[in-house]
Amino acid sequence: MKLGLHLANLTYPNGPTALASDLTRIAAAAEDTGFARLSVMDHVWQIRVIGPPELDMLEAYTTLGFLAARTKRIELLSWVTAVVYREPGLLAKIVTTLDVLSEGRAWLGIGAAWNEEEARGLGLPFPPTADRFERLEEAVQIFLQMCSDSEEPYHGKHYTLDRTLNSPQTLQRPHPPILIGGGGEKKTLRLVAKYAQACNLFPSPELEHKLDVLRGHCDDVGRDYDDIKKTVMMPLDPGQDGENIDGILESLRGLAALGVEHVHGMVPNVASITPLELLGEKVIPIAATL
Repeated sequence: MKLGLHLANLTYPNGPTALASDLTRIAAAAEDTGFARLSVMDHVWQIRVIGPPELDMLEAYTTLGFLAARTKRIELLSWVTAVVYREPGLLAKIVTTLDVLSEGRAWLGIGAAWNEEEARGLGLPFPPTADRFERLEEAVQIFLQMCSDSEEPYHGKHYTLDRTLNSPQTLQRPHPPILIGGGGEKKTLRLVAKYAQACNLFPSPELEHKLDVLRGHCDDVGRDYDDIKKTVMMPLDPGQDGENIDGILESLRGLAALGVEHVHGMVPNVASITPLELLGEKVIPIAATL
């Protein structure tokens, strides 16, 4: 099992003037302590489960490009891209650019979007739910076509591309891994089975059931269930002096027993670096054996 760091709260004690240096320190520490992936949210306002909208938030792919220049090994992604915030041809170009400039470390994390408040606030598209899921599937199809040798037109219900040229191509072949976020049983998990290399679920009592649903969709579409990395998002709080580490390890063992291969999460007080060091010393090496 691998661990990943999710940077959702960007309001640090030193404020915006030090945000670049704080992110540099955090990314370097995450890489040095053995985290496998580093992600940011694709939001333009802070989400209410973390704090008020007025808290600091950076645009996702600009931030990932910045982090790519300050790291060498850690994989980078938006957890997850709101499909309607960028036209899919441009999104494919953005992820390709990140993959090339990070020397092959980009993922496409993508979902159907949910934050209508921020979208309406900044005038971003936010069509109805069914429409967004249709656009999600088309966006993934466009990404895969633009990562292929085909430059043929793409004609979908929502998107039309006259020539799917993408040069240079991604360094990862046939394409960077795709993670589709969400646990919806009828639409999202079926899209995971058809297209994705990873799912994103939560450690709820329904987790085992969700994995069974994913397995059923894989059977339906002729996909090997074991080809999809099972990923769970949960908080990673070691405690000030490591007092929560035993509880984290217990949770990781339970998730590993269900087949979860990657646990990704926020780390409180991450800017102090100490929690990352605790996780790197006492959790990551043990997780690697699960």
